[in-house]
Amino acid sequence: MANTGDVIEAENARWSFAGDTGEKFDQHVKKSVPFYEQGHQLSLGLSDFFLNQGSVCYDLGCSTGTLLTNLAVHHKDKGISFKGVDCEQDMLKIAKVNCHTHTEVTFENHRLENCSLEPSDLVIAYYTMQFVSPRHRQDVFNKIYQSLNWGGGFVLFEKVRAPDARFQDIITTLYGDYKLDQGYTGDEIVSKTRSLKGVLEPFSHLGNMGLLKRAGFKDVTTIFKYLCFEGFLGIK
Repeated sequence: MANTGDVIEAENARWSFAGDTGEKFDQHVKKSVPFYEQGHQLSLGLSDFFLNQGSVCYDLGCSTGTLLTNLAVHHKDKGISFKGVDCEQDMLKIAKVNCHTHTEVTFENHRLENCSLEPSDLVIAYYTMQFVSPRHRQDVFNKIYQSLNWGGGFVLFEKVRAPDARFQDIITTLYGDYKLDQGYTGDEIVSKTRSLKGVLEPFSHLGNMGLLKRAGFKDVTTIFKYLCFEGFLGIK
């Protein structure tokens, strides 16, 4: 086991969100993903365009329920149902505690390739799809598109690969500098990278656009971009 930062330990190619990871997840991800909280705020603003009385909203890969809590507060007393889906029971235990005052928030313990989605007006996948096996990813995108009501929105945030090797080298170096500036050591950065082998599989901008287009989304735009992190909005 090696320390990947914030006292989170993981083995080579064995990163997991189970166990004690959930207790340190929010602290770790805010330091590891640039503009993580700002992306939450952007998602809240976007939700105003899609959620109304009686709407259903999904957060796929909801982790500790932080975004769901913010959404429930943002849309208080609107009769909107917020549904969190996550495959890690340990994460959901924390999420249920964090959201316990919001009865409009419910949770399901499923892998995304196995879950069923009811008709919805907004689906958010916030740095989630990159952890879905590539062999299942298109099926999950298809499922999301099919679940959305006409005019519904899909907010997708992902780590992305660069379009060629030179850009990839530049962006990888700059992201490494960012993590060093956050206080992570070189050993922690390398340990995290090694633990994510075969677990985190980011696609490029064009790769994600292909997934969205094949699922049926014709109206798609980029809503956020910083180094190897990108946000998309697709409207059915």
